[in-house]
Amino acid sequence: MSVGNDGTEDAGWDIDPEDEQGVAVLAALGRQLRAWREEAGMRAVDFGRAIGYGEDLIRKVEAGKRIPRPEYLDKADEVLRAGGKITAMKADMEQVRYPKKVRDLAKLESRAVEIGVYSTHAIHGLLQTPEHARALFEMRQPAYTQDEVERYTAARVARQSVFDRTPAPALSFVHEASALRRPIGGTMVWRRQLEHLLKVSEFRNVTLQVMPNSRAAHAGMDGGIEILKFEDGTGVGRSEGAFNGRPISDPKRLRILDLRYGIIRAEALTPHESRDFIKELLGET
Repeated sequence: MSVGNDGTEDAGWDIDPEDEQGVAVLAALGRQLRAWREEAGMRAVDFGRAIGYGEDLIRKVEAGKRIPRPEYLDKADEVLRAGGKITAMKADMEQVRYPKKVRDLAKLESRAVEIGVYSTHAIHGLLQTPEHARALFEMRQPAYTQDEVERYTAARVARQSVFDRTPAPALSFVHEASALRRPIGGTMVWRRQLEHLLKVSEFRNVTLQVMPNSRAAHAGMDGGIEILKFEDGTGVGRSEGAFNGRPISDPKRLRILDLRYGIIRAEALTPHESRDFIKELLGET
């Protein structure tokens, strides 16, 4: 999280100039915020002091170059006495708050009636705690800025709203045992992550399995697999080891991924055995 020129906490994230939708939405929001401020007879510097942010940041938001956090809009609404009209803009911000590729993925996940995942080196994003996700982003090379770390962490956590959907989608996950043994973020973050996996594994619409290291070879040796199926019978999938790693929706190719994923699930530990495995890991810490 970056800091404003006056030492206060920054208000949001830089917009990706290649995100056409985000640029358009943010430009419209910035114009409205500036109009509200000017109608109130406040200079940018005075408005910034009133809501706790620096003048430079205020001008970036009004110029459509900075995505404001929800609390920024709440403070602006209060100071400008907008009667909830500025706060209501948070709905627009939700459309562009996160990177476009994450928004596109979240849209697919929000439509899916079934999601199947085989993960190799890391716990899948839908199952990560915020602390675990943050630790992963902090390890990226070339290094992310702290601003980028916070934005991507927030975006990853937001995707987990898929667990709150009604009716709930069918979710299945298979993780390599080695990924569960790696203490990303340190012992306490690792423990909380394992505890979270146990909690999620109890959900009636979730199947969580572990691929033990004793399986010398299996259908997932080429890399991870993700398959999303939709209510109309269509689907989309991706695998690091098939079709050049690109997303595919052709039924014949999807069947290939389905076949591989089915074999992987058959060779993994059962859900009950997988929970016992995770409990054993917790006992070792």
